[in-house]
Amino acid sequence: MKIGLVVVIAEHPQLRRSLSYQKTKVIAQQAEEAGFDSLWLYDHLFYRPEGKPTIGIWESWTFLSALAEATQRVEIGTLVTCNSFRNPAILAKMAITLDEVSQGRLILGLGAGWNKAEFEAFGIPFDHRVDRFEEALQIIHPLLKQGRVDFEGKYYQAKDCEIRPQGPRPAGPPLMIGSFGPRMLRLTARYADLWNTCYLGEVDTLGKPLQEFLQACQETGRDPASVGITALVYVHYPSLLPLPDGLDNPPISGTPTQIAKALLAYQKAGVEHIMIHLIPYKTAAIRKLEQALRVYRQLSGS
Repeated sequence: MKIGLVVVIAEHPQLRRSLSYQKTKVIAQQAEEAGFDSLWLYDHLFYRPEGKPTIGIWESWTFLSALAEATQRVEIGTLVTCNSFRNPAILAKMAITLDEVSQGRLILGLGAGWNKAEFEAFGIPFDHRVDRFEEALQIIHPLLKQGRVDFEGKYYQAKDCEIRPQGPRPAGPPLMIGSFGPRMLRLTARYADLWNTCYLGEVDTLGKPLQEFLQACQETGRDPASVGITALVYVHYPSLLPLPDGLDNPPISGTPTQIAKALLAYQKAGVEHIMIHLIPYKTAAIRKLEQALRVYRQLSGS
């Protein structure tokens, strides 16, 4: 199982500042050297929790493109790109171009978006997000896999569209869809190479979303074995920061061995790629997580 690190490019809620690109690059390079398999960026324009100040964030694709050049081995990806922020045909073009820059290391994570405040602030329609997402997939999927599409829908059009030059992989970068809910899961089963479920803790929190995804595969006739299962999980170090409020599930925590065993349980459950959101996101926590990663490699024999 691959282990990835979420590289946080948003402002720290308490410090009201975000890491510079130069500091982010150093973290990414150190994570690659420490043995992480992948690096992931969230795709937002800002966060504006109700009744609280705005939290800023850098634009993910700009940072991701730079990190593709700054690293050599790790896979890179968005967790996940908001479909509505970019025209789908142009997004496919961006993905294939970035796959070229990274020499075949991109995973295109894609979702429908959820943060209404940023849609409204940046003048992006928030209505019919799943309808728009379904149309976008009918453009993005063939452009990634075959390099061309001819599509006219209610929200998007791509007339006799072709992507040239093509990137380093004939079928393009893998398409990973982050989803929950019956309709989004059916779209995932129909189009995705990888499915992502998010904000989990110990492996038992995977049970319900996984069963819902397997049901979607059955309904669409997709062999679930042909879709890679990925999961975003919390790992918390309480000695560095008390547990924040508002988490969807209690995070993984404990000694390096306890954390490694928690990750190994995901591997045994059939997950092929874990993305770790660290709490807190600071150098000391990354160093602790590196210890758990080494123990996991020993336990798993990888």
